[in-house]
Amino acid sequence: MQSVLGSTLALAGFDRRLAGRNERVGQAVNSDSIDRIAVVGEGADHGTRGACAPHVSREVCERLKIWAASLRSLTRPLHSDAHLWLRPWFATGVLLGLASILLGSLSACSTKTDDRLIVGMELAYPPFETTDTQGNPTGVSVDLARALGAHLGRKIEIQNIPFDGLIPALKTGKIDLIISSMTATTERAQSIDFSEPYLKTGLCLLVGKNSSVNSMEELDQPGKTVAVKLGTTGHTFARQRIKLAQVLVLDKEDACVLEVVQGKADAFIYDQMSTFKNWQRNRETTRPILRPFQEESWAIGLGKGNTELAQQVNRFLTEYRTQGGFEELGDRYLKEQKQAFKQLGFPFYF
Repeated sequence: MQSVLGSTLALAGFDRRLAGRNERVGQAVNSDSIDRIAVVGEGADHGTRGACAPHVSREVCERLKIWAASLRSLTRPLHSDAHLWLRPWFATGVLLGLASILLGSLSACSTKTDDRLIVGMELAYPPFETTDTQGNPTGVSVDLARALGAHLGRKIEIQNIPFDGLIPALKTGKIDLIISSMTATTERAQSIDFSEPYLKTGLCLLVGKNSSVNSMEELDQPGKTVAVKLGTTGHTFARQRIKLAQVLVLDKEDACVLEVVQGKADAFIYDQMSTFKNWQRNRETTRPILRPFQEESWAIGLGKGNTELAQQVNRFLTEYRTQGGFEELGDRYLKEQKQAFKQLGFPFYF
């Protein structure tokens, strides 16, 4: 941060002689030097516009470029001889303001020094990730995250992020973990690491009540329409495996269910638990086919190479299971599903 501030002030030749050196100030605050505000730190190529030193984060670099562009606009009056007398005072104010902004912003962008564990999840998937009547996070994944925080002795902060934005948020360091009913897939494992699985489920179908469809093979036929939620494993399966039916990709789970309820889609591909829940809510118009055609496991997402945290998370999952934590979560949030799956002969998730 000191190198950024130092580079900024140095551009104006900022010293006590500034007020008496009109030409020096006028030359300092020109288009070329303003662009170089984004060129900071040792090792940067000071002849290259918009380049950043390796140790400057992309976020800080982009902010500096934005400020540099704003300064070019603000300092246009300084390039006219008619405004020569304004140059030292205008430049001083602009650069002091910029230095103040840089100090505050770079402090905000710096690595957090507290012991928070920031967990990303999409709070739109009850009973796993949702909010209560006061808007507070609640659900299976929320309780699991808090139990992990207690185990590690770290305060948990929940960040509500759309599902397809969770992996980018983890990769850029906005969050430390993903606990959001995420299936550990080979494709996702190319971008992030996963903990040991903590839940087993599978993809199945929600179809219209009077539909003749009873399997994936019967669904993948010309003239059939299959709804999937963007960014889910159902979406991935449909993209890779469905050859004949039309695939309808929607942003929200509720929108996919509505397509089936209204008869606009022949089926919705989703996980067993959600399919059971959506059938319960729409018994008059839908029918669940709960036997999975693809088995899956949910796991906690971690940043690539974060071995220490991965080991801590895996130890927690083992202890939590041994101590009956997952059984308690099932009884608290999924009691009806547990009973129904037992009657159907399907193994329960945890």
